[in-house]
Amino acid sequence: MVKSNKEMRVRVAEKRLINCGAVDVNQLMPLKYKWAWEHYLNGCANHWMPTEVPMGKDIELWKSNKLSEDERLVIMRNLGFFSTAESLVGNNIVLAIFRYVTNPEVRQYLLRQAFEEAIHTHTFHYIVESLTLDQGEIFNMYNEVNSIHNKDKFEMQLTEDMLKVGFDTNTPEGAQKFLENLIGFYIIMEGIFFYSGFVMILSFHRQNKMTGIGEQFQYILRDETIHLNFGIDLINGIKEENPHLWTPEFQKKMTERIQEAVELEYQYAADCLPRGILGLTAPMFREYVQYIADRRLERIGLKTLYKSKNPFPWMSETIDLGKEKNFFETRVTEYQSAANLTWT
Repeated sequence: MVKSNKEMRVRVAEKRLINCGAVDVNQLMPLKYKWAWEHYLNGCANHWMPTEVPMGKDIELWKSNKLSEDERLVIMRNLGFFSTAESLVGNNIVLAIFRYVTNPEVRQYLLRQAFEEAIHTHTFHYIVESLTLDQGEIFNMYNEVNSIHNKDKFEMQLTEDMLKVGFDTNTPEGAQKFLENLIGFYIIMEGIFFYSGFVMILSFHRQNKMTGIGEQFQYILRDETIHLNFGIDLINGIKEENPHLWTPEFQKKMTERIQEAVELEYQYAADCLPRGILGLTAPMFREYVQYIADRRLERIGLKTLYKSKNPFPWMSETIDLGKEKNFFETRVTEYQSAANLTWT
């Protein structure tokens, strides 16, 4: 039976981000959360594949004696962390988040993001294979390097909680746990844990070293911009629809989780930079991680903690993909096909 415009408007109004039984989860149109569809379209416009990036210069440099042992350590540590972290994000989307989201346009974006996480995992395999690195050494770092293991363990606990028998989001406790998962993966994993690595690898790129890896990290950073902004919109949307979840106690817990993440990320940076390279030192990363943590806190309505300054102002230009909006302050508004990207 054909639905009237009035009936369609009612069905749109009934849509909810979680815990919606009134509307078929597969009914994409008409859209209610246009921000989710915009993120989906932006992600599609940003499509790329790692094999499009030449690695010849990186291979030549890696095989030469022009990189110090400390420089090689930074590259290896970052490959070790990202190779497992990206797969954890993908697993969490498919196994946990997607299951409990009851809105089709949000699910549409999650499908796109899951594919992008697969591309990112593919990227690290492509880099490791190109440089003929020991694959076992790289992919097993999460077991052997404490600073990597601790960050991965922090995140895996969030997914494990949601995979337990009997878990659902229909209780306040379950819905809060779901919200904690979103904050843990979008705000902490993609919004904090990834950023020391971005600075380190893009510092090589700025000095015309390991430019193939650097270009791929720029593409990943571009994807992560959208992931983070989508996650913030989803978190804030759930808060708006379920204000009873955002209790003072829950806010305090989330703030403490972010504080814990800042320390974990600093320990990772210190592990990667025992002596400092390329003008980077571990203490600089404490300030940087605190700076970006404050930006993440304020985007989800929590009080800032650190008041630190950004020791890497050049990162704003790298992240400012549209050259119109500052990533730390608002949503990127301009995207283009990856085939047309130029990096300055």
